[in-house]
Amino acid sequence: MNHPARTGSGPQENAKWLSPESHAAVLEVTARLKDQPGALLPILHGVQEALGYVPEGAVPLIARELNLSRADVHGVVSFYHFFRTRPSGKRIVYLCRAESCQAMGAAALEAHVKQRLGIDFHETTDDGAITLEPVYCLGNCACSPAMLVNEELHGRVTPERFDAWLKTAREAS
Repeated sequence: MNHPARTGSGPQENAKWLSPESHAAVLEVTARLKDQPGALLPILHGVQEALGYVPEGAVPLIARELNLSRADVHGVVSFYHFFRTRPSGKRIVYLCRAESCQAMGAAALEAHVKQRLGIDFHETTDDGAITLEPVYCLGNCACSPAMLVNEELHGRVTPERFDAWLKTAREAS
């Protein structure tokens, strides 16, 4: 028996079904935006805004509604780093990986941050508090290395400054 919100019937689809609420949200966004030229990107942004991410189960549903292949939709989701396929943490930490930041020690900072958080890029801490993402320029080259946390830009970030930020963030939670 198929779950009413499942988006496929194959064995791989069984693990990727959407809740009825998520299914309805994807259909609402798709119905509202599908007649726009180049509707796929606005729909993906709309789904991520509504759900916080683009669930794997949304891909075949969006593909069906737009008469696209699943590969087309998956390709766009995986190409653009902005789209998340898993829920993010309360705070998203973007570490700059551009040349200026690299020249000013971003690789060592990246290793420290990953070790301190216990996660890699595109992952979320076990407590759901922090998601770590790479970014390829924050426009803060004069203050490299830089990180962005939600909407707050931090410059000249060192391992010690990151640790101080992390301590404050955890205490505020």
